Amino acid sequence: MSAAEGPLVVGVDTSTQSTKALVVDAATGRVVASGQAPHTVSSGTARESDPRQWWDALSDALAQCGDAAREAAAVSIGGQQHGLVTLDEQGEPVRPALLWNDVRSAPQARRLIDELGGPKAWAERTGSVPSASFTVTKWAWLAEHEPEAARAVRAVRLPHDYLTERLTGEGTTDRGDVSGTGWWASGTEAYDEGILARVGLDPALLPRVVRPGEVAGTVRDGHGLPFSKGTLVAAGTGDNAAAALGLGLRPGVPVMSLGTSGTVYAVSEHRPADPTGTVAGFADARGDWLPLACTLNCTLAVDRVAALLNLDREAVEPGTSTTLLPFLDGERTPNLPHSSGLLYGLRHDTTAGQLLQAAYDGAVHSLLGALDLVLDADADPSAPLLLIGGGARGAAWQQTVRRLSGRPVQIPEARELVALGAAAQAAGLLTGEDAAAVARRWNTAAGPVLEAVERDEATLNRITGVLSDAAPLLERDATSH
Repeated sequence: MSAAEGPLVVGVDTSTQSTKALVVDAATGRVVASGQAPHTVSSGTARESDPRQWWDALSDALAQCGDAAREAAAVSIGGQQHGLVTLDEQGEPVRPALLWNDVRSAPQARRLIDELGGPKAWAERTGSVPSASFTVTKWAWLAEHEPEAARAVRAVRLPHDYLTERLTGEGTTDRGDVSGTGWWASGTEAYDEGILARVGLDPALLPRVVRPGEVAGTVRDGHGLPFSKGTLVAAGTGDNAAAALGLGLRPGVPVMSLGTSGTVYAVSEHRPADPTGTVAGFADARGDWLPLACTLNCTLAVDRVAALLNLDREAVEPGTSTTLLPFLDGERTPNLPHSSGLLYGLRHDTTAGQLLQAAYDGAVHSLLGALDLVLDADADPSAPLLLIGGGARGAAWQQTVRRLSGRPVQIPEARELVALGAAAQAAGLLTGEDAAAVARRWNTAAGPVLEAVERDEATLNRITGVLSDAAPLLERDATSH
């Protein structure tokens, strides 16, 4: 290992499908070592994982980092949002975690919205209108469908909280991740006891919310990872808030993340409250806000269409009038939890490559439809759209976003922005800096800019029209027929 200029820190991204660990030089942002290990996720509407796999994957990823991980002075964990982790008296999982893309709690989401005053009341109270992704709906589902499991629960955590607690022995979370639960009031920045009472969840089972820049704890004995006892542990945060830190985002800069889920977001100084539920009014990890819209179907859905067509994912062809709504897992934006994929406008001369392009168009349409709602009214409409996530490296994704957005598109060269953001948070503990300022010092957002092209209004309008006309069909629960 070459000598580092500053202390070393570890940033972790525990995502839906794997855990990644980066060892980073806090002075320069240089990645000194990295590792990655997979998780398994159940298929179908029940999307679950055993949290103990996340810990084992973290151990494997850190082992791949070698001696560098042992030298770390601080560590922070970013993780997939919303997941319901239920623990017993010994801190062991009562059952597998219900993940963000498990949509079984859609009926509970609808009921909770009605019982607590409707969408506008929820938006004003928590910043968001809960969908089947939100943790509060998953707890309501568990209490209704698995009451014995619910009664055995002695602690409720989010995915990143679970790993942080195994490191420190302390039950903690942060404002960024807790703002996606549906039981944290964004106006008062405290747990909403009325909502908790409605779903029968004792506030004593929830973690302490650590303030931005505060130390969550220190590494305890007996964890089995290559950290020294007493190593500082940051609060960590949800994956989108961690990526925002990793980019060093300033207010008003738009981001589109192309991963298993697709997201659009921007940092804002104003507390969001969208009564339509399209924009989730999340907090960021610093003290500002992170209005965000999320789609369930992004790179995996498009890759599945490519596989069905026996095409490489880049083998797109232009010139299609076919519309493909790739809602293979149900959808959150638009809010159609029971929907499935829909193909309209197929002709004899439609090619497989045009069908694949239609899948890209359908996925990006959903994200761009929410972008204007995410940005504040005074945001610069010509500012480059930062494109991140696994899909951001793909030419077909880049060109589709560029054509349908009409904006310049910037692709940051830095990889693993969630883990880098966690590392910046850990570095901030050592230097006293704001974590986003650390990332700006590391120049993480630097990368090529693709110039703006004329926005393809015809395609956008065609997809909007099909979506509107097909809404009654998409709203049906296909499994009930």
